[in-house]
Amino acid sequence: MERDERVTLLEVHQALPDEQFQSLKFLLEGQVPAGLLLPASRPELCRILLQRFPGNSLHVTARILRQLGRLDLIQRFQLPLEEQIPKETPCEANGDIPKVRGDPTSGHCPGGIPAAPMNPRRLTEKDLMQVAQRLGKEWQEVGILHLGLERSRLEQIQEENPSNPVLWNFEMLREWQRRERHEATASQLRSCLEHARLDPGILDFLQSLQGN
Repeated sequence: MERDERVTLLEVHQALPDEQFQSLKFLLEGQVPAGLLLPASRPELCRILLQRFPGNSLHVTARILRQLGRLDLIQRFQLPLEEQIPKETPCEANGDIPKVRGDPTSGHCPGGIPAAPMNPRRLTEKDLMQVAQRLGKEWQEVGILHLGLERSRLEQIQEENPSNPVLWNFEMLREWQRRERHEATASQLRSCLEHARLDPGILDFLQSLQGN
């Protein structure tokens, strides 16, 4: 069992381009000391995750891959995510991580993976514009680290819309929406952005859309 977990982790890490592998390590900094992460190679990072999250390293990796927008890898390697949690499980789609795993009264999913809402709210262009107006100057950081977009595409967006930062943000969000297609919901975008450095009002706005 442990060997299977190790092999899967290594295959996932090897499937990531260098830029996204570094982003994965960046997003792990809140859970693993940066001194261990920064110099770690792919095999070394596998060893660190297995030691720090025994039996749960694939959940941790899947959650970060989702933030990077790499749902394709989650599906390819059949990593545990909310799609595998029965819809009747009483979990909230607010991204909170439970303090006690498997607590049936906590209202959250095991392993801190939120369940998809029963009627997911699809995002409209108006919704995206309202988010775009709140994004700050770190929009490229948000796009690369949390939405899994390529830097070259973000630079192209900037060139196509000179001197209009709100349109940069809007077109970046539309690019994410086009890639996610039917999964481009308010819940999904909130999950991607919950660890980003941005105006907390954005998460509140997306949370409010989930109930609509």
